[in-house]
Amino acid sequence: MRAAQCKDYTPTNTYESVLTVQDSVPVPNVDTDAPPSGFRNPMLVRVLSVALAPGDVRAMSGATRELQGPPSFPYTPGGDVCGVVVTMPGESKNKKGEEWTFDVGDRIAARFVNKPMGMLGEYALVSPDVCDKVPEGVSNDEAAALVSSGTVAVIVSEYIRQGDRVLIFGAGGGVGSHLCQAVRLNGASYVVGVGKDPQRLTTKPLSCDEAIDYTHDDPYNVKDWQDKPFDVIIDLVGGVWPNLLNQRAEQKSIVKSSNQGGRYLTTTPDKAIFEGHSIWALLKIFLFPALWRAAYTRVGVFSRSSLPKYSYVMGLPGSSEIVTRTLSLAAEGKIVPCIDDSGPFPLTTDGVRDAFRLQASRHAKGKVVVKVSEK
Repeated sequence: MRAAQCKDYTPTNTYESVLTVQDSVPVPNVDTDAPPSGFRNPMLVRVLSVALAPGDVRAMSGATRELQGPPSFPYTPGGDVCGVVVTMPGESKNKKGEEWTFDVGDRIAARFVNKPMGMLGEYALVSPDVCDKVPEGVSNDEAAALVSSGTVAVIVSEYIRQGDRVLIFGAGGGVGSHLCQAVRLNGASYVVGVGKDPQRLTTKPLSCDEAIDYTHDDPYNVKDWQDKPFDVIIDLVGGVWPNLLNQRAEQKSIVKSSNQGGRYLTTTPDKAIFEGHSIWALLKIFLFPALWRAAYTRVGVFSRSSLPKYSYVMGLPGSSEIVTRTLSLAAEGKIVPCIDDSGPFPLTTDGVRDAFRLQASRHAKGKVVVKVSEK
């Protein structure tokens, strides 16, 4: 089969030296091949579309090689997929003891498990536990785009309350483009996006009420926001919390304090590009700062009066319910899938390299998608 192949790590994201598309890669076998990301009970799909995410770039960089590296080189990258079921999993029921909701010939969307790899080829092994059938009206590219980033957006949006004023940093990316829409479904009354393309953020389908280009204007120093602070700040890019800490000593905050019901939600550490070569190293990046901030913004007398309540929105569940719900919202027209206009990219050496470059730039407008097959 034809598949993308990465022959080594590339810490500098120099894909010319490591990433190609080959025509003679063996088709994976559900009975004899273990998925490179290590999940159990795989099923085989014929791949239609693959969406990239920050984890794909991080895995290929080697920044977390001890925990997210491939078992060997070369390996096939890519973690989020839309495809057609070819071979069902060996076990006939899911973890809950229920029959699978799909069968051979069904079009499904599946996200990565453990490590984002194994999908960017004509056939792939996927985990049946984190996938579901794609509804009519949702295209292959759209399903791949939604299955991970769209589901994260839906999960984060559940923290929004009726009438909330919401400020989203990173509003134009893969998660942000869908989150701008999802927060409305949960009652947000006013949504502001921070990104490089404010015109895109204020037009459909994102439809922010207001947007700001952070390369031209300081979002922490907007007088209207200081006079009427937000109920919620959502940080999808990293680094917003340290800026809020600095701001509180110098000027009025753009977000309400914890005592006033203000909340801060994030899906990323302070530095979105990080290295972690052990579980301990990742705990110091992700867990310990989040626990400390969550504690002192809930019980600290001074912090509660000057900072919003901190919450780190951790990971994706190991079940398919959120995938089903997200795909249904798209089928109903309540969330419009957002794919960068540069794509979808073809499954060629140049196409895959261009897709990874765009993903690594952190300036994609929506999701970066590679089209593997039309049908």
